Amino acid sequence: MTFLDSFSVVLYLYWVLLLLVTMASLILAILAFRLGKQPFAIASAGALGAALLLAAIPVGSAPVAFGVVICLAGLVLAVIGGGPAAVLALQLATKNSVAPGSHGGILVGSDTPTALATDADVDADGTSAAPAVHEVLRGGLTIGVLERLAVAGAILAGFPEALAVVVAIKGVGRFTELASSEARERFIIGTFASLIWACACAILVSLAQS
Repeated sequence: MTFLDSFSVVLYLYWVLLLLVTMASLILAILAFRLGKQPFAIASAGALGAALLLAAIPVGSAPVAFGVVICLAGLVLAVIGGGPAAVLALQLATKNSVAPGSHGGILVGSDTPTALATDADVDADGTSAAPAVHEVLRGGLTIGVLERLAVAGAILAGFPEALAVVVAIKGVGRFTELASSEARERFIIGTFASLIWACACAILVSLAQS
């Protein structure tokens, strides 16, 4: 076997390894998405980091077959894996102190000051009643999927400026729901985690194709 043949075999094994690590991250992300288990989300993030390190090795662009599969896997990973990553970030930040709602949002109480409380907010013994609880940030799962798809697609299409448009649209659409501190905290952390994940997946695909 000549040196060139040996080098070709090493390159082939490199692309196989990169594809396997990427697929492992995707499978773990799907398990995290379906089962809602933190260990799967952590393992998926670790596999994505390993894939990024492998893709950063300057060996040239991937063969067509590997490039297409890695591109598709990266896009699916960006869309699906970002959800568990955002949930993990929120759980770590809030220590599970925020109750989830039944429509993908969170349950928060009214921030009405005690001095402005009405008669309905006061019990018969004169003590303040518990504030009304309502759900905010509904539909976060669907919005997150569309957000990550738009972000990853914009980066791969060579139009990263679209990230500002995505964030602006999401911020304007959620503006009226950010009155409570819990909602603001969840919105900021979840958005950043989702965007970072989508950008990392898009960078992985870009590195593999460069």
